[in-house]
Amino acid sequence: MNDAHRSAERLVRRFARDTNLLIAGRTIAVDGTDPVAQALRELLVRLGARAGDRGVRFAPGRDPEITLDGRALPERVAAADRVDFAGAHMPVSHAVAARLRDAGTVRGIRIGIAMVLEPKTAQLALLLRDAGASVAVYAHPDEIDVAVAEVLRERGIPVDGDPALSGAAERAAALAFLARGHDLLLDDGSHLIRLAHEEGLAHTLRGAAEETTSGLTPLRLMERDRLLELPVVAVNDAPMKTAFDNRYGTGQSCVFAIADVLEAAGMTVRNQPAVVIGYGPVGEGVAAHLRALGADVAVTETDPVRALRAAHDGYRTGLLHDLAPGALVVSATGAAHTVDTETLRVAGIVAVAGGVPDEVDVDERMLRPFAPEGTPLPHLDRVGDGALLIARGGCVNLAAAEGNPIEIMDLSFAVQLSAVEQLLAAPLAAGVHRFPPEADAAVARAALAARGEDVGTRGIHQIEAQQEWRSRRYRKAAE
Repeated sequence: MNDAHRSAERLVRRFARDTNLLIAGRTIAVDGTDPVAQALRELLVRLGARAGDRGVRFAPGRDPEITLDGRALPERVAAADRVDFAGAHMPVSHAVAARLRDAGTVRGIRIGIAMVLEPKTAQLALLLRDAGASVAVYAHPDEIDVAVAEVLRERGIPVDGDPALSGAAERAAALAFLARGHDLLLDDGSHLIRLAHEEGLAHTLRGAAEETTSGLTPLRLMERDRLLELPVVAVNDAPMKTAFDNRYGTGQSCVFAIADVLEAAGMTVRNQPAVVIGYGPVGEGVAAHLRALGADVAVTETDPVRALRAAHDGYRTGLLHDLAPGALVVSATGAAHTVDTETLRVAGIVAVAGGVPDEVDVDERMLRPFAPEGTPLPHLDRVGDGALLIARGGCVNLAAAEGNPIEIMDLSFAVQLSAVEQLLAAPLAAGVHRFPPEADAAVARAALAARGEDVGTRGIHQIEAQQEWRSRRYRKAAE
């Protein structure tokens, strides 16, 4: 990597790290004509930014080098500042929550949130509380920002979960959270929904919403076997969640987190051979962002259609064990046992995007801190004599960064809030329910409005033509 490209990439990652804001779709101006400025423009285009004079401005070599809305980037040191900053950049969730508040939809409803606890999740809890709900939050030990948890407690929202818990104590904390008594449960991974069924508590819930693919898969198995006792809205399947959260949010946050960790070790993503395992929405985003940063990206995928799509997107495809030697391997499957011990032996670096427990088959007794100059580097371990493992195989954008960008979670949580509306609108049968397309479109329109943009509408003749079943091709011949 030449100096201009390195400086440009560092500026972009610094902006993302200091703000937790999204690059794709953002209007960004770049001042200057020097090589760094030119490299910045090229990189921002590859990452999906738009050129313009509002919002963010990069001025390489000046002070400050990055401004947001005409001001230097905020400090965001205190947890309360991070929570409030997130809230200031979540207009779509605010709009949906205001609708719930004005209609009295959630007044007196007890809502449990079981998700990764960081500033955006805290805002979801606060928005529901301010709309009239009684809210409590649970987070798994490896998914809780203790400072953010304290902010919520100070603002009157109880939080269950502690990083020190494990085994039986972790299970007891989750059961204590369920024992609070909830009408609705907003889950991530369906861990609490399934625990409620295991403990015979599912009947106490009116319904739930599930955020992830890995969480919906077991719920659909339960539905198939007639074990699912409550209605669950499939938030993850809503286009306004999956198309943005997985591709743009997880793609940016995971790849930038990997790049930050590697830079601390004197390494770079640029010109690195990289392998993305899985080409679903997360894999698409990870591959695109790795390629934007200059990696030589290949994809391995067991689904033939997705593998063919990866090939048509310009990636080399093949088998993992053929592609992994010496490469940066990023698992994007959300499935346990994706990265086996052979891959850990031959790969150069391994990381997980998204992530579920045991996605990497690593024996933690084999891990030793990576300390090339005697001082262990953060989030980086050597697996025996094999690969470097980032974040011990956990979800890299949570373990080594602040999770998905704020605007992305704004869209996902707007869908969650709309799912709450769906669950309370009318009684639903037990089972997994589709998020309504009209509600998805409403979230999209609210997001466009927040950007000051709009979409056109079909003309009356287009509508009439779509409602006519007869073939237009032969109509004139018949006349």
